Amino acid sequence: MRLFLDANVFFTAAHNPGGRSAAIFQLARAGLCTVVTSPHALEEARRNLRLKHPSAASALEELVAATSIGPEALSEGVGWAVDQGLPLKDAPVLAAAAHAGCDVLVTGDRAHFGSLYGKKLRGVEVLPPAEALERLLA
Repeated sequence: MRLFLDANVFFTAAHNPGGRSAAIFQLARAGLCTVVTSPHALEEARRNLRLKHPSAASALEELVAATSIGPEALSEGVGWAVDQGLPLKDAPVLAAAAHAGCDVLVTGDRAHFGSLYGKKLRGVEVLPPAEALERLLA
């Protein structure tokens, strides 16, 4: 299973190594899934971590080392994602997940992605970290 991880999953896993987001990376290291992200999502994770938990920067880079970095979304894909109800700042995440051929987009951003949880869009199901983790362990 290919999981596209939003910035908040990296952020949470880096500063909370005992949490669900970190467990997704452990399962990826065990070969149970592949984790993918985009440069856009990764830069957001780095920026937020520098501001809020700068001591976790090295933990983030360890997570990045276990991640495939896919291409940025094409403008057509971003437009499509905006049409799904996402704000322009978040649309590149869904578009990049679809462009990368991922099965699941994992995001803890309930404010912007919550209405899409459980929906499959262009082959990508949008799930919060807890549900993605349950799916991997099933």
